Amino acid sequence: MKYKMIVTDLDDTLLNSKGEISSLNKDAILKAQELGIKFVLASGRPTYAMINLAKELQLEKYESFFLSYNGSIIIDCKNNKPLFNESLTNKEIAELYEFSKKEKVSIITYLDSEILSEENNKYIDVEVNLTHMPLKIVNNFKDSIPTSSPKCILLEEPNFLKNIENKLKEKLGDKYSIAISKPFFLEVTKLGVDKGTSLEKLCTFLNIKMEEVIVVGDSFNDLPMLNVAGLPACVNNAKEEIKKISKYISTSNDNNGIANLINDLIF
Repeated sequence: MKYKMIVTDLDDTLLNSKGEISSLNKDAILKAQELGIKFVLASGRPTYAMINLAKELQLEKYESFFLSYNGSIIIDCKNNKPLFNESLTNKEIAELYEFSKKEKVSIITYLDSEILSEENNKYIDVEVNLTHMPLKIVNNFKDSIPTSSPKCILLEEPNFLKNIENKLKEKLGDKYSIAISKPFFLEVTKLGVDKGTSLEKLCTFLNIKMEEVIVVGDSFNDLPMLNVAGLPACVNNAKEEIKKISKYISTSNDNNGIANLINDLIF
């Protein structure tokens, strides 16, 4: 099979534990793009927190794309404009807020280049540090909700959050796409919006068949795009559930997993 596109998650997949793209990963990605292969970033991260990484990998030069907010937005790097945008309404965000208050779990959403919350804690700090976006703490979350926002995150201790995930899916699973990314991040987007559906839209736009696509991930919010990929792959530090459905397991994110995959499957 001649692959035409490689799609990768960012945190704990392409990025190492320092949040960086290793020189070996970068070199392999640039060489793959020189061969005409589309390289696409697909992350739960906000658009704002992906732009510099897209620039580092020269996605604009190679007319590529990235999927932000778990696929809620597809950005065309050539003109830095959205090809697709599907956000939660303020009513939907308010409903998720009411659920979070009832279940005593933290919630954040996004307002332009800011993270919106009524509080701060160690889990919210992780998102602030990952995205380099300022945290705006408000007195009344519902009164401060924007007209729309691509996603919300519920944040808590991992074992507790798994219970919250089950409750949310039971109560509102017919209204939202719900998935855990990091163990303490429960991400919520518009129903039917995930990395998989957005990847399919992008491939249709580019006239690329799904069997010509390699997807690399590590966690549960990567499942939708792994399930539609011609070749689902993962890094060695991926969750066991992800490894079970992967046809290729590379080295870890701290051991140039993407470069080794590209060397094996492309070069």
